[in-house]
Amino acid sequence: MNPSVELRVGHTPLIALDRMFPPDIVPVFAKLEMLNIGGSVKDRTAHYMVTQAIAAGRLTQRSHLVESSSGNLAIALAMIAQRFGIPFTAVVDPNIAPTNRRLIEAFGARVDMVQERDEEGGYLHTRVRRVAELARTIPGAVWLNQYANPDNWRAHYNGIGAEIVREMPVAPTHVVAAVSTCGTLMGLARRLRERWPGIEVIAVDLDGSVIFGAPGGRREIPGIGASRVPEQLSLPEVDGVIYATDWESTLGCRRLVETQGILAGGSSGTVVAAIAKLIPHLGRGARIVTLLPDRGERYLDTIYDPAWPAPERRLTKSFQASYRRIGSQTAAA
Repeated sequence: MNPSVELRVGHTPLIALDRMFPPDIVPVFAKLEMLNIGGSVKDRTAHYMVTQAIAAGRLTQRSHLVESSSGNLAIALAMIAQRFGIPFTAVVDPNIAPTNRRLIEAFGARVDMVQERDEEGGYLHTRVRRVAELARTIPGAVWLNQYANPDNWRAHYNGIGAEIVREMPVAPTHVVAAVSTCGTLMGLARRLRERWPGIEVIAVDLDGSVIFGAPGGRREIPGIGASRVPEQLSLPEVDGVIYATDWESTLGCRRLVETQGILAGGSSGTVVAAIAKLIPHLGRGARIVTLLPDRGERYLDTIYDPAWPAPERRLTKSFQASYRRIGSQTAAA
């Protein structure tokens, strides 16, 4: 179960987004997670969960991995499972980018697509129910369960969180990160608060996600938001949440290309859209650290298509309509 050459994940560059966000106003630093070998921050999650499961004897070459994923974790698991010689089935939904599906299959994994929306208007409950069904019927099935597995947040506590602590040239006042399973956010919050106890933890969510109590609704950008509350979310560790619409996320992606020359995925656009809303409400001396979760080539048929999304989906919302305070401290004026 030891590949001859170990996959290298993490150790991604930390850069200043200084052409998008003038540093004399609020400097913004970002980890470029699209430069992981599989193209996203989920490489860290998948690699850590798999290697920990192998070390514990839970996962062997006689196993069959099953997991629910909107795309990036499935790509990462397909890549890692192929190297370990473990069969893998990814349960996905119609929001998956076509390129992501082809990548999963290129690594030799099987794609199982659900079609029915769940009670919150998304697909997550439907995907999880399908995973549970496969786990009961496939011999040797192992579900690592990214939504509840503590190795999810530990991957980022030991990985990107530790790297940010080492690499930041100045002390950040805010960490801003997209949520889906909340593993990245929780790992970052715990590691960064050990170093900077007063740092504000701001989640970024997609309009229509129910993670922080908002009503469920239609979401078209995969990899961010959820139609259920992930088990590993710890609300007392989060200070606030900023929402962005599909259209705002799309504009964020396109602005990243125009200003920084970075072709990033949908959740990255959501993050920069949220930061743009937040900055005018921060005081002097604020400094933000964030991450750009994945690369943009996988979204050329959607986010980077001038006709996408449909005109009726091109909605923007003010900061006041997008921001909700969760913790007791005050991050925004």
